[in-house]
Amino acid sequence: MIRSMTAFARKDTEGEWGSLTCEMRAVNHRYLEPSFRLPESLRELENGFREALRQRLGRGKVEIGMRLQLAENAGGGLEVNLSLAEEINEAANQVNRILDNPAHINALDILRWPGVLASAQQDMAPVKAAAQGVFEDTVKELVAVREREGERLQPLFQDRLSEISDYVADVRKRMPGLLEQQAQNLKDRFAAAQVELEPERLSQEMVMLAQKSDVAEELDRLDAHVSEVRDTLQADKPMGRRLDFLMQELNREANTLSSKSIDADVTRIAVNLKVLIEQMREQVQNIE
Repeated sequence: MIRSMTAFARKDTEGEWGSLTCEMRAVNHRYLEPSFRLPESLRELENGFREALRQRLGRGKVEIGMRLQLAENAGGGLEVNLSLAEEINEAANQVNRILDNPAHINALDILRWPGVLASAQQDMAPVKAAAQGVFEDTVKELVAVREREGERLQPLFQDRLSEISDYVADVRKRMPGLLEQQAQNLKDRFAAAQVELEPERLSQEMVMLAQKSDVAEELDRLDAHVSEVRDTLQADKPMGRRLDFLMQELNREANTLSSKSIDADVTRIAVNLKVLIEQMREQVQNIE
């Protein structure tokens, strides 16, 4: 199954604690390279997120961001450290008893003392559980988007592979006639130059010409590579690197076919093959 490396996914969740949004953006990359932007209160979840992402994705540069908005009453109000407040009040009274002009201390003065008044700590367990759930849902959506993008590429590959097979079959059909024509051209040139060759020498020249012009091996390899690409496209695993290698092999055979060409039509076919291969190669760069 073809999977694109380019995708975007977003999921939201909310509860009594507030709301949480997870976004993922993925682009092509040689390896899997995730980067996270998490709220500080959820930072400890990053390692688990990385491992989960590694199990679902093979390649791509993935940016993961989470935005947490806590409910206004989620903090549970304020907490007063009563024991500390009593100690401060008792200490102030002791000092006042030895002063000639004691100063009265009020409640606000005590509340301003560090550690007396603090925001109640929220229980983050429900938030972390929600973060893990929304992360998993976002990864599933990202994978689904990558698969849908890959499905759109399937016809492109199949059409071009079929065209390559047709061109290879066309060249294969042309070659016997082309070799005969080349042999006749060689005889005609010798005749025009009024050069008489011994039958054995003429036979050697024909063999050398046939060897230089023989592209059967290249045509066989082109067919084999086309079959391998088709098989690879059906695999349910990351295939981008293998496809990239196969595109290089296809292009190498097309170049060899062009260099051995003894006919303008075969040269044109070789050029068309390279165009088709390049079109596939461009898409392969974005396949996982």
